[in-house]
Formats: sequence, C-alpha cells, structure tokens
Amino acid sequence: MEIQIAAAKVNQYGLPESGDTFEVVERPNGGLSVVLADGQRGGKAISQMVVRKVIGLLAEGVRDGAAARAASDALFTEKQGKASCTLNIASLDLMTNTIVLTRNNPTPLAICRGGIVDYISSPSEPLGLARDIRPLINETLLEADLMIVLFTDGLTHAGTRRGQPMEVSMLIQSMLDEQDPSPQAIADELLAHAVSLDEGRPADDISVVVIKVAPRTGDLVRRLNVRLPIE
Repeated sequence: MEIQIAAAKVNQYGLPESGDTFEVVERPNGGLSVVLADGQRGGKAISQMVVRKVIGLLAEGVRDGAAARAASDALFTEKQGKASCTLNIASLDLMTNTIVLTRNNPTPLAICRGGIVDYISSPSEPLGLARDIRPLINETLLEADLMIVLFTDGLTHAGTRRGQPMEVSMLIQSMLDEQDPSPQAIADELLAHAVSLDEGRPADDISVVVIKVAPRTGDLVRRLNVRLPIE
C-alpha cells in the first residue's frame, strides 16, 4: 500500500492571505501527520501559532490528543479566550497500522470505505476558548481504498448567501460513484464547486485535504509535490 495526500486551498475573496494553515510532518516512527488549522479572530497568525505548537510536539513523539490540548491551552493563555482555532490532525501510524483522526472542529470530516461516505459530524469545540478543551479522536485501520477528507468551514458555508449550501458528502459520494478519482481530483473538485457556489468570490478561506490509501504501484521513494501560484 501507499499513502497519497493532496490539498487545495483558496483565500477569502479580497484578502491577501488565508487564515488556514496546512502542514505535513514526519513522525518519529516513520509515519506522517497531516495538520489543518483555521484561525478565528486572528486569522493566519493564530492558525500558524497552533500548527507550529502541534507539529513541534508531534515530531517529539507526543500523542496527538495531548498535542491538541497543549496547543489549546497555549492559545487560551496568550489570548485569554478572545481567539480560537479549529484543528484537524490525521496521523498515519505505521507501528499500529492505523490512521488516528483528532478533531477540534465543529466542521465535519468524511471517512470513505468501499465507495461509501461516512460523514463524522459529532459536536467538537475549537481550541483556545477555555482551559482543558479535549479533542474527539477516531482511529481506523489502514486498508486499501480508505480515504479521509478534511476541510475548513469555508467549504461547508459555500453558497449559503445564495441559499444554495454546499452538500459536501453528496458531492464526494457522486465522485466515488462515477469513477476512482485521485486525491487531488477530489480536492480540486470540492474546491471548484465551493467557489462556483460563491460566484467566484469565496466568502471565506477554503481548504480541502484528501488522504487516500491505495495499492503501491511504484518504488519506495517518498515524494512531495507543491504548487504555489504567485500573482
């Protein structure tokens, strides 16, 4: 098997930078952690602060839930509860052969198995609003055709000002029903549909991250591709 990760993001219309931050960090046991954060009432500075704290702890071998709690307490201490940040961590643990999903985010996530989308929408609090905020944690086995879709609230809120809210799970399901799309194709399609619903002017920052477990077809070289358009 191999792990494929793709991301697509866009700024809120008219703003020079996104308040969302996305990072990938290698774990001490050889696995990877994907971290996605969305800063509220502080934007990029808040999300970067949280992500730096989280990836630093993960790289030292700290458990995901503990890293999320530490980041929340640090944000609360610095901002006294006046700023918050949503957080998703997806960790590929090669020692346990599992994916651990850690969520401090009212926005759902999608877990896809066998072409069926399971929308995880249980209540979850953002970081930084109080002390000792705890994440929701799900763990699932690494298996072929497993796919995880993470996103910030800009995706789910797309189209609401026109009365045509984004139906994320239905769109993912329709893509899976028609073909076997790559993670990048799914991320790009979700983002493009959201921007279209907002009439080409995104009402919020939008980030989509797709993680897929696929059969290994190539060599054992790890690769990462990044595309950063510059105006």
